[in-house]
Amino acid sequence: MKINKIKIFLAASVMGLGLTSCEDFLDRPTEDSYVASGYYKTDSECIAAVDYLYNSPWYDFQRGFFKVGEVLSGNYYWGSSPYLNFSLNSNDTDLRNMSYSLWAVNGHSNIVRKYIEGGGASQAVKDQTIGECLLWKAMAYFFLVRTFGDVPIVHDNAAMIESGTYNDQPKVQKSDVYEYIVMTLEKAIELLPEHCTEGRLDKYCAKALLAKVYLTKAGVSGQLNSSDLQMAASLAKDVIDNSGRSLEPNYADVFKLEGNKSPENMIAWRWVVSSQWTSQNTFQSDLGMTGIDEYGDVWGEWGGPSVDLQDAFGFNVLDDPATRPDVDARRKATMMTVGDVIPYLWRDKGGFDYMRFEYDKTYNSGAWGEHRSPTGCNVVKHLYGNNNDHLTVLGTSAARMASSLCTPLLRLSDVYLVFAEAKVLQGQGTDTDALAAFNAVRQRAIPNAKAVTSLDFDAVWKERRLELACEGDRWYDFVRLAYYDSDRAINELKSQRRNQYWNLNLTFKNYFLTGQWLLVNEDDDGNNQSTVYDDQTPAPNVTVNSFTIPFPMEDLTFNPHLKEDAVHVDVRETYKY
Repeated sequence: MKINKIKIFLAASVMGLGLTSCEDFLDRPTEDSYVASGYYKTDSECIAAVDYLYNSPWYDFQRGFFKVGEVLSGNYYWGSSPYLNFSLNSNDTDLRNMSYSLWAVNGHSNIVRKYIEGGGASQAVKDQTIGECLLWKAMAYFFLVRTFGDVPIVHDNAAMIESGTYNDQPKVQKSDVYEYIVMTLEKAIELLPEHCTEGRLDKYCAKALLAKVYLTKAGVSGQLNSSDLQMAASLAKDVIDNSGRSLEPNYADVFKLEGNKSPENMIAWRWVVSSQWTSQNTFQSDLGMTGIDEYGDVWGEWGGPSVDLQDAFGFNVLDDPATRPDVDARRKATMMTVGDVIPYLWRDKGGFDYMRFEYDKTYNSGAWGEHRSPTGCNVVKHLYGNNNDHLTVLGTSAARMASSLCTPLLRLSDVYLVFAEAKVLQGQGTDTDALAAFNAVRQRAIPNAKAVTSLDFDAVWKERRLELACEGDRWYDFVRLAYYDSDRAINELKSQRRNQYWNLNLTFKNYFLTGQWLLVNEDDDGNNQSTVYDDQTPAPNVTVNSFTIPFPMEDLTFNPHLKEDAVHVDVRETYKY
């Protein structure tokens, strides 16, 4: 934990004038700043202070969010990344930024909550905004404990800094950290309003997160806890039945710019393009294809969704696009390849045509004339397209490394699957409600799919992967599984097809030029080259210790207690809200 940077968050002025209702959320960036002692006097000031928690403190987590969630889990190929081959260590820059971001969220949540408690807002707005602070704090800790395992509990930054003990905190056993998250969310549920719209957090958002926390917590002792599973199922069912939310009819709609207003995105980073650097979404720069926007800020075509993820979708880039079986709508909303046109990207050009973008200069003046993804695919989720797309939907411009596309962290469909998994783990695979939840998710993606009449863990496990692919979540599924069945988690990771294809460009380019699909083609020297998968690179060295990621070196330097054994803390006696 970086006290020098955390102090900035504690002393920082709270961000500008916001809007005062649940209905109008982050319609414009907050740009002015105020001295804390003269702030928090009105409802609008308190709401503006919390608006900041929906984006800026999370900014430095974006790359770690994807590399941990998707590259480490085997859903995404990212070259020689240590996240791909399990060689991650404490000196990794993205890991350091991830840790900084998560502790910054916690610090800002703590200090803003304290100021709001002593401020002059109405009681209703105090309750709402304190509840939002607590939910974001819980989300930060949920990432921390699933990433690093045992971590310190920083309940009150200001008190610790004043006493000089901030960097003298011991690690707390992860079972106690989970209990701390539970009590934090319980308080958030007590305070938050029943319903809010346009992306603000409400009571059911907190219940949804608490359901997922209980599902994860259930296995932390090494054996599944029935009471935790029952709580996970009960909370998830409450959200499904009473939140007023429903699944979007069209899966892809959740991830378009229009999806910023989708009630299915229960908890999301709500980015805004503004003069305040860190308020914006920069995922397109890392994941998009060079030239997709006008800003010269994209370089992601050298990676791509993994061959293993393609296998899970029953999809193979080596199949002839004209006859390729491709029945799951989630595939095309997650990854694009030869033969795909994404209608909501490059709308002014009739949609983003994957092959023409690479090979046709009349369509894309910067077309490279080659295929670059080592897996034959590029990601679709997290892309907003070009500035015309941004202007058309949101009425505002994008900017260099900046969009206002929201990033879902917890969707309603996830809650459906949390409910199904909790029931299955209790031996209730034929529960009517669990089957209904599972089938609702699956049949949205595959409308002609036959409804399943019984569930097992394998079915839910795979469905989670397909439903949430490339959304930063898959690694944490493995962590949850490893708590009580590490052998299964290890064996699956070792058996994945995590490597690349060779000579894809020859096949793809020939198909574009001739319309013929051939897996053996001549290279520039006249030699025949086959398009094949690399099955020579060995499987990663996954062990039981792989499910706890090392603390960044900077954190270990500031707080040597992170190298010591964790302690037990009775969090409900020690900490109060």
